[in-house]
Amino acid sequence: MTDRRSFLALAGVPLAAASKRYRVAVIGHTGRGNYGHGIDVVWHAFDNMDVVGVADPDEAGRAAAVKRIHAPRAYADYREMLRREKPDIVGIGPRWMDQRVAMVSAAADAGAHIYMEKPFAETLADADRMVDAVRRNKVKLQIAHQMRVSPFALRAKALIEAGEIGEIQEIRSRGKEDRRAGGEDMMVLGSHLFDMMRFFRGNPEWVTAHVTTAGREASAGDVTQATEPVGPVAGKQVAATFAFANGVHGYFSSRATDKTDPLRFGTWIHGSKGVLFLPNAIYPGGALHVLRSPGWLPNAKQPWESLPGPADLAGKHMTITGGPEMANALMVADLVRAIETDGKPCCNEEDGRWTIEMVHGVYEAQASGGRTRFPIRSRTHPLDRWRAPA
Repeated sequence: MTDRRSFLALAGVPLAAASKRYRVAVIGHTGRGNYGHGIDVVWHAFDNMDVVGVADPDEAGRAAAVKRIHAPRAYADYREMLRREKPDIVGIGPRWMDQRVAMVSAAADAGAHIYMEKPFAETLADADRMVDAVRRNKVKLQIAHQMRVSPFALRAKALIEAGEIGEIQEIRSRGKEDRRAGGEDMMVLGSHLFDMMRFFRGNPEWVTAHVTTAGREASAGDVTQATEPVGPVAGKQVAATFAFANGVHGYFSSRATDKTDPLRFGTWIHGSKGVLFLPNAIYPGGALHVLRSPGWLPNAKQPWESLPGPADLAGKHMTITGGPEMANALMVADLVRAIETDGKPCCNEEDGRWTIEMVHGVYEAQASGGRTRFPIRSRTHPLDRWRAPA
C-alpha cells in the first residue's frame, strides 16, 4: 500500500498523514444505481482509510459488496449504518438520483464528509437541499467530475494561464453522442463538459439554446424519461451558447447522427494564438493536444502536438490500475486535503449545483426563445413545467 500512496503523491495531490485514520462507509443500491463508477473500491488505495461498513437493501448485492470491498459489517438500511458506524467519510455510489437527496442529507446530518457519483441532482430544488445540508452540517462534499484532477486538464489550465494560446476567444464542447445523444447525453455526460467550461472560465452569465428532434422544435410532447432515473429529458439535438466574462462564449452540442466518434467527446479551447483540445477521458486515460497557430489550422510549421502525460505517473510507478480507480483516488485525496485544511474540495457542492443550473438553463432558454440568466429563479425542473397541464 505504500507504493500506492507514493504513486498518488506523485500526482501532486497531497494525501492525509499516515497517523490519521478515517472510518469510511459505503452506500450502494444494487439494481437501482448500484455503486457508480468505482465509488465502492477507491478506499483501498489509501492505507489510512478503514472501510467499516456497506449498506445495500438488495441482499445478493450486499453480500457481493462485502466480498468486493472487504467490509466487516453490512446493512440493509444506510441510516442504521450511519448511526452505528459513525463514519468520517461516506461514499455515495448509486448513479440513479431518486434517492440522492435523502442519502446526501443523511450522511451530512451524521457529520460525515461525502464522495459521491454524478450527476449532482435531478432538479435545482434538490441541489439546493443538498447544498444546504452540507453547509449546515459543515461537512465537505466532493462530486466525481474526475476531469478536475486529470493532469491533462491541470496542464491545460497552466498553459492557458501562461499565455501559451493567447487570450481565450471561445470554448467548444461536444457530448459523447451515443444512443443517448441530445438531452440525456447533456444531463449524464454533458455535466462533465459544463464543469470543464467553468473550470476554465468561471460561472456563466446567461445561456441561449436550440433543442430539436428530427429538425423540429422540441415541445412538451418530446419530454420523456431518461434510460436511467436522472429526471426528464427532451430533444435528440441540443445546441447551447453560454456567455462568460469578457465576452467569451462556450458552446455545447450533442446531436443524434448515423456516424460519430468518441474523440469528439471533449473540450476545445480557442485562443488568439492557438487551440487546446482536451478529450474527456478518465485518467490515466486521456490526452492533451495543442495547435500553436493563430489561424487554428495546422500546417507543416505548426502541426498539432500531442503533449505527454506526467512522466512520474507512468510505467513501473503505476500500482493502481483500471479506469476509475486512479481518477477516484485523486478525487478522494483532494477531499482529504479539504477536510484537513478546512478548504474547498476541487469539485464541491456548489460546482455540482452549477452543472444542473446549466442543464436547466438550456431548457429554460429553449422554452423562452431568448436568454436565460443565471441563477435561474424557478428551482423546479423546466421540463416538468413544459408538460404540466394548462
